Amino acid sequence: MLHLPFVRMFWRQFESISEGAAWFNVKDITVKRWLTGQINVNPMAEKLLIIRARGYFPDDTRWQGFRVCERRCIIITPENRVFSPKELDGWVLRNDEYHALKRLYELDYIPVRSNVVTPLPFRGGRRINAPLHETISKEKKKAYREYQEKVAKRRNAT
Repeated sequence: MLHLPFVRMFWRQFESISEGAAWFNVKDITVKRWLTGQINVNPMAEKLLIIRARGYFPDDTRWQGFRVCERRCIIITPENRVFSPKELDGWVLRNDEYHALKRLYELDYIPVRSNVVTPLPFRGGRRINAPLHETISKEKKKAYREYQEKVAKRRNAT
C-alpha cells in the first residue's frame, strides 16, 4: 500500500494517534513515523488496517457485503440485518431444538434452497467434493423400522 492511502485509511478508522497505536500494539512515535513517511509502514500493520476497514471478515466471495460494527458489537449483513453475539448464540439452541423435534416426530422436511451455489471452502490444497454427512430419506427410515420389527417378532416367536 502506498503512503497516502495508508494515511487516509488510518484517519478514517482512528480518532487519534494514540488510539491507532493501541490498536496496532506499537508506540505513538512509531505511528507518527508511519504517517509522516519517515519509515515504511509495517506490512502487517497495513493488512490489519485493511481488515479493520473492511469489517474483520476475510476477503472471500461468501462474506462479501458482511461487516462488523465494532462500536455497537454487531454483525451487519448485506441486507442490513443486524445480529448481536447473544442472538447468534441463541441460534445454536434453536437449531438443536429444531433437529430434536425433527427426529422425535420423524419429519423429513428439507428446506428449499435457492439456485445460488456457494463454492465449498478451500481445505489444504484441494476443495471438498461433497458434504461429509448424508441425509437419510424417509423410505430408508421406514425400511429400517420394518426390519427392526421383523427381527423383534422373530425373537419373540422363539
